[in-house]
Amino acid sequence: MSTLNTVFDSIKTLLKNLPKNWLELTTHRLDIYRESQAKSEFLSELKGLISQGKIDSNNLEQLPTAYDYIRLGHQLSSLLEWVLAEINQVPDDQVITFASKTMPVLALLRHNTIHNRSTYIYWAENDSETWQGGPLIDEARLKSVYGYQYHMKKVTSVDEVPAHHDDHAMVVFVSQKPLTNNLSVNPNIDITVNVHPTFGSYVVIHHSSTNVKDHGQVPKHSTSAQIVGAVQHVRRRETIAMSPLNCYNALNEVLGISYQNTQLNTDAQTIVTQCIRDNTGSQAVPLVASSGLSIQYAILMGLVESALTTHPDKAIKIILPPNCYGGTNDQSRRVAELIPQVSIVDLLVDGGADLVNSLETTLETVAAEDGVPIILVEIPTNPRVEVPNMQLLGQTLKKQRLTATAIAAIEPTLMVDQTFCPNVQLLQAESELNGVKTISFASGSKFPSGGRCIAGYCAANQAASELMSLVAKHLKLSDNEADARQINTLAETMPSMPDRIIKAYRNTRDFVSRIQTLLPSSKVFYVTETMAKQGFMPSVFSLDLPVNEDSPQERMERQKELNKKLIQFMIGRHPNECKNCVSYGQLKGSYWTIPATSTQGTTKESDKDYVVRASLAPDVDVDSLLQSFAEFCKIHGL
Repeated sequence: MSTLNTVFDSIKTLLKNLPKNWLELTTHRLDIYRESQAKSEFLSELKGLISQGKIDSNNLEQLPTAYDYIRLGHQLSSLLEWVLAEINQVPDDQVITFASKTMPVLALLRHNTIHNRSTYIYWAENDSETWQGGPLIDEARLKSVYGYQYHMKKVTSVDEVPAHHDDHAMVVFVSQKPLTNNLSVNPNIDITVNVHPTFGSYVVIHHSSTNVKDHGQVPKHSTSAQIVGAVQHVRRRETIAMSPLNCYNALNEVLGISYQNTQLNTDAQTIVTQCIRDNTGSQAVPLVASSGLSIQYAILMGLVESALTTHPDKAIKIILPPNCYGGTNDQSRRVAELIPQVSIVDLLVDGGADLVNSLETTLETVAAEDGVPIILVEIPTNPRVEVPNMQLLGQTLKKQRLTATAIAAIEPTLMVDQTFCPNVQLLQAESELNGVKTISFASGSKFPSGGRCIAGYCAANQAASELMSLVAKHLKLSDNEADARQINTLAETMPSMPDRIIKAYRNTRDFVSRIQTLLPSSKVFYVTETMAKQGFMPSVFSLDLPVNEDSPQERMERQKELNKKLIQFMIGRHPNECKNCVSYGQLKGSYWTIPATSTQGTTKESDKDYVVRASLAPDVDVDSLLQSFAEFCKIHGL
């Protein structure tokens, strides 16, 4: 490993030449990103630049993307983790930063609970100035709802942590030490979680290889690689990485350079609250989290707790589309994996299946089993941008059903991801969903902030308003609430959101209409104009190019090939306007992706959709895009 002074000198130079995008972007270039080498490829090439003395802005901007989306990690989190790894003398991948102060410990508890392993958590009394009773929040709920079991003990110093002879135990120490401290000081400790009072926290996994205390039987616990994977997966699905700005400030703190913390602007919280109410039609106080998946996790766990408390002996059924956004899909299945009473029921909503009809059949089945239905849907659906008949949806959800023994079935609770159309008032008193317990949520990285931050938020209608206190408790124990910079950004951007949505919709409708005229045999998936008049005006559509191969398999492979070539062609022709990116709702340009290779993520292969998904911003040259699209069609004989 490099000497610390050499590393610090290099970081000082790097921070002086820091690319502006490293601090500001929420989504990164997919054309220079290989998911299997997230972080490692970036760090490897960065170290190469440092060794050659080439750490100027131009060279830094050409480095491979560390992660495709900053919720998962980014260039600055990778850089900070490398520096902390050098300080602690462990491999780069064994340091992981979080925006949350509690989720690193919860990630370890989740892993150990699933694998039936003991967890011993120690924390130092002289580090506890900001802790009331320990480093975890709401321990009673962690044990009763999540099922986490552990032993917690306060000590006076790290040296007091004893050796454990339980071959299946994991020993965790939670501290509040300066970033420059080497935390690898007690060999009895497997993992240290170091909490920063402002920036979040980071995990240091001290031992490499198998961590075996070999008595000829079982390893002490998982290999370091398994623990890294488990912790990273929690950061990927239930929380976020330490923010770029906080990573930047943390690096300055390590180097002894002064920095300024972000303060919440006057009235920012009030503005955001009112904007969410205006856009959703909710009268309840909304909640704002660090990301869309952070708020979704709090909602889901709040609803699960409600079900466990109200119906303690009944099975909880999370009903969701198998082809929905990969983060949603994976997160829900991870909750079912953790909590014995919870299971997943697939809900077919796309590709010829109608959401309302599928829901009718599914709810009848759950009712017959006397289960507790929690429904999670995207309106419009993703990726085929379909909106159900809202009146029929409301009727289906309100329908009184009976169990197999002719007892009144439990009414469903509805979670709606309305990220595609965050300005539709699904929660107002006049909504077709009025009377159905409904909580809607949206990712703030899309239209709410125009790509400037990733905070997510939720709101409830009158029927579900009492559930929001439970959601708030799970948001708090996860320490996943939005930070000051996120709230400030939403306060700046949300007032203009309704106008931006309309402008982007008009561009998208124009582009879609002209594609259909140019290429009538193509399959374009977009909301109908009738639905648009009801307020559903997404700026994203999906497209399958026409093919003439003989067999279904040949047609599918040809479509995959053409769809990929289309994206490469459009970006090649418009490198400053077209982005290979999973996002939309941005302020400028257009965004192109194939959901099966990006947003659907861990979705089962058989449920993935290889259509092209594209979106247009309020500021985009539709004529220029169509000219290039027409040229592509001509080249490929479409």
